[in-house]
Amino acid sequence: MTIFCSHCHRPLQAEMSCLPRRGKQAPSASKPFRSTKSASKARRDQINVELQALRSLLPISAREKERLSYLHTMALVCLRLRGAQLFPPDSAPPVGPALGTELLSLLPGFLLVLSANGKLVYISENVDQVLGLSMVELLAQGDTVFDILAGRTHEDVRKKLLLAQEQPGREVMFVSEMRTSKAFRLQHGGNQAVAVRGRFMALRWPASPSTTAFLALCTPVARLPADSDAGSQDDLFQSTHILDMMFTDVTESVTYHLGYRREELIGQSWYSLLHPEDADLAAAQHRAVGELLGAGAAAETAVLRLLRRDWTWAWLSVSARRDCGGHSITCTSRCLR
Repeated sequence: MTIFCSHCHRPLQAEMSCLPRRGKQAPSASKPFRSTKSASKARRDQINVELQALRSLLPISAREKERLSYLHTMALVCLRLRGAQLFPPDSAPPVGPALGTELLSLLPGFLLVLSANGKLVYISENVDQVLGLSMVELLAQGDTVFDILAGRTHEDVRKKLLLAQEQPGREVMFVSEMRTSKAFRLQHGGNQAVAVRGRFMALRWPASPSTTAFLALCTPVARLPADSDAGSQDDLFQSTHILDMMFTDVTESVTYHLGYRREELIGQSWYSLLHPEDADLAAAQHRAVGELLGAGAAAETAVLRLLRRDWTWAWLSVSARRDCGGHSITCTSRCLR
């Protein structure tokens, strides 16, 4: 029995080309079929081989290499490339690993090197003693200094780095919380506050952004306490100001922290004690508390430096709030050790 096509009434055994085509076309001799899936797998395999080769060259332990993801591997490779650009192998100081470890153990904190645009270039191996994270684990947060900061001080840090970059050799300081391990946060109740002190230096001449780096020492300070923390009353003093921040009263404990007698400060402006580099941050806090309408409303805590009577600087965590009636401001200042 012969079956005829309903379109052209010709035998199906004799002609199949008249049927409507559905789905993918069959490959032809002039246009061979290419398997996209196979090509993608071949590319992935090639990338994996290259990443494994790069991972094997990283100067870290075999245990750390096994834990690296592909993105993490590339982050470490980029860090090493930035370091090689600023510190060529032939310019590195002849310090052996044992001597380097011994020297690092004598520091009160860890070393940090940043490029001109804030990219991480170097973090010393003893960072785990301060943050509870190894250098490799810390890089999982990102590749800029802002990625490892845990507080809301990004804009303040950015201004400090810009100031240091505009005036090479000028030392700047700032205090900020840095990210830590989960075990560290559980043990200490939060992230670690770190005082960063450093300057931009030209590592090679002629000086340019590609040959300039920010070299800093990062020293841990007492944890930035919450406003409701009553466990460290010996570390604080309170002051009352009119709306322009002139002192109207201050607790006697100010003598212990700043060296001034209470009578010396009443009538003075709070701004006369501020470090010049912290004036913008203090003014921003002042404006914020001034815009608050409710009695007892508080602005965000700021970390500032105030001048002691012996002409040294005291690092303080300052919280400010409007008092009843809105005609005065009360500041609670905690000394950071």
